[in-house]
Amino acid sequence: MAAALLALAIISTGLYAGFMLTFQTGIMPAFAQLTDEQFLTAMRRINEVVPRPLFLATFVSIVLFPLLSLFFPVDGRTDFQRNLLITGLVCAVANHVVTVVGNIPLNNALEAAAKVTHSASDDQIRLEFEPRWNQFHLLRTMLAIAAFGLMVGSVV
Repeated sequence: MAAALLALAIISTGLYAGFMLTFQTGIMPAFAQLTDEQFLTAMRRINEVVPRPLFLATFVSIVLFPLLSLFFPVDGRTDFQRNLLITGLVCAVANHVVTVVGNIPLNNALEAAAKVTHSASDDQIRLEFEPRWNQFHLLRTMLAIAAFGLMVGSVV
């Protein structure tokens, strides 16, 4: 059971880290080349589409599976390996904190700005959104990659 949970922890964290990295290295640089109106529309659509069941299951699993795997004994697991797993779990939780306190409020503000009839101009909305969102996203990408690496390291 412990091996299966750890394998699921590694797989889900790797998938999530890959998703974050794809956004960091491909999607956001491509979006940076869009006009303000195109950028805002694209980000709003992304924010509608991403938080669906499969993504949410992955989002939860990068914390749940490592946590559960800590409660099952593993023959031959060293304290160092256990500490790597715990540190990876801490990185995954920190990723979620950044998402919840950083990116999600910005996403919500972006959506709210679309509903205000006398909203700020598109360039002003983008200027208030994009740099901060990208900073939070870079941090959570680094945390997700670190979590993945630490979890892989915990079995080596």
